[in-house]
Amino acid sequence: MSFDVDLIACAQLVERGDPDRFAATMAAPVAVRKVLFPIYAFNVEVSRAPWVTQEAIIAEMRLQWWADALEEIASGGLVRRHEVVTSLAHVLDAPAARILQRAVQARLWDVYRDPFEDDAAFSKYIEDTAASLLLAASQALTGTAPVALRDLGYAMGLAQFLRAVPELERLGRRPLVDGRPEAVRALATEGFDRLVKSRKARATIPLAARPVTLAAWQAGPILTQAKTDPRRVTDGTLGSSEAAKKARLMWQAMSGRW
Repeated sequence: MSFDVDLIACAQLVERGDPDRFAATMAAPVAVRKVLFPIYAFNVEVSRAPWVTQEAIIAEMRLQWWADALEEIASGGLVRRHEVVTSLAHVLDAPAARILQRAVQARLWDVYRDPFEDDAAFSKYIEDTAASLLLAASQALTGTAPVALRDLGYAMGLAQFLRAVPELERLGRRPLVDGRPEAVRALATEGFDRLVKSRKARATIPLAARPVTLAAWQAGPILTQAKTDPRRVTDGTLGSSEAAKKARLMWQAMSGRW
């Protein structure tokens, strides 16, 4: 499978809409990029869907369109023509497509202004929107979806979500179940603990799927910052300099660790 027009379009979509994942994908072997770019392009499209309109019903229809496209892939029937969907159909098996359907369903939270019901609902949202990407990629590459990637994906997703808290609040959302500093510290600590757990289970991730972990290259530093000083979440100051980010990505790509 070469980088055809559709796959190039997926890469460009990720480059514009998710530059950090684009950088992580470019650090992976070419064969892995052919799987990751369609999945991450799908994520860009689905994560945008709830925000491009003020009409909830239209946002739901957009999400349903993606759910239906994934169902076509999973069922092995005729798949609609679309640069991202067509690229996904080349790389996903039925289990991987089903995994990504969780991400579509989870994005319904973004459509409305309701807070998360409880900690369990919040955790499920993070896993379904973030860990599902790693699990689907591993499934596509190796036919397996190791539990370690669920833990790593949760840590990755939580770090990204914490960085988005100020913007979500500006848009009228209540992103955290409990926004008190001590609660935010506990949340970040839980995420970091799951990151550590995934590190200890690194051997359970097939070698062919190890490049998938590159997407979590910033999780450790961000979660450490959040648990050390929870005020950085509400201040919007989580993150590292471009030089530090580049150095960490290079280290992870060379070492295979995170």
